[in-house]
Formats: sequence, C-alpha cells, structure tokens
Amino acid sequence: MAVTITDTELLIEFRAPATREKAFTAIIRKYQEKLYWHVRRMVVDHDDANDVLQNVFIRVWNALENFREDSQLYTWLYRVATNECLTFLEQQKKKSSVSLSDVESGLSNKIKADTNFDANKLEWKLQLAIQQLPEKQRIVFTLRYYDEMPYEEMSRVLDTSEGALKASYHHAAKKIEDYIINH
Repeated sequence: MAVTITDTELLIEFRAPATREKAFTAIIRKYQEKLYWHVRRMVVDHDDANDVLQNVFIRVWNALENFREDSQLYTWLYRVATNECLTFLEQQKKKSSVSLSDVESGLSNKIKADTNFDANKLEWKLQLAIQQLPEKQRIVFTLRYYDEMPYEEMSRVLDTSEGALKASYHHAAKKIEDYIINH
C-alpha cells in the first residue's frame, strides 16, 4: 500500500537540502499527468505540450522555495502552467508574425492532422470548437470542463472574479454548442 504524502509534507521536504530532489520528484509524479493534459489542451501538439511542461517544472524548481502557500500547491502549479502556455502561444504568434487567430487556426489544423482525427466524432468537433474560442474562454472552459476545477479555485489560478469566470464559461459553452450544431 502506497503512503500518500501531503503537499505540505512535500514542501517541507523540498525546503530541506538533503531531501529537496526527492521531494521535487514526488511533486512531479503527483501532478505531471494533470498538468500535461491541462497544457496539451491549450497548445494541442504533444511535443509542444512536453516542451511547455518541461518549462513549467523548471520554473517550479526555481520558484518553489519562495512559494508562500497563499494558495494550494495544486492551484499554484496550474497558474504556472497556464502562464507558460500563454507565453508559449505568444511566442508562436511572434515567431510567425501572424495574428493569434492564425495561431489558433494552426492549432485547429494540428487537430485535423492527427492520425486519429474523425470529423464526425463528437470529441473531435469539441476539440475544434474549443480552438475557435478566444484565449480566456478556452482556458476557463478547459479548466472547468476537463479538470472540473471549482470557480473559487479557478479565480485564484487566473486572478479573475468568480462572476467573470462563470460568464466566460457560459459564453464558451454557448459558442461550442453553436459550433457543434452548425458544423
């Protein structure tokens, strides 16, 4: 039977030089998959998601010692991951010197290029619909729909009011519904 270690215990171990690496490895093991899927839904491509996730963990390694525990570790990790995704998408936009809508249509093309893509399957239509959303709505929708993150926690991750998040989610869900019905 595996003993689950709490985030508080992991943070204490991380702050002790003798157990720092072991604790960091445990943090990665505990959150890597959830963070990967969060990142993957935002950047779409598997290799890009791995690159962004690697950057996330480098940032976490460098900043974790100063983590003030104003929020849960999980919430803070999601904030770091979300910010890294936004930075990545912004860099993609600058590299190609095109608009964000072109980057987003590029993401849609990556979905369509996937060897498993089937435009008639609802899951693919959903992915394409999500890529049509404005960036903020896409983030809110994925955190709520896939990660089932409560608005209260999302508010801490995105530093936005719960009311604004609920409105964003509502608008996103309506746009997705319209997209699925009309495509």
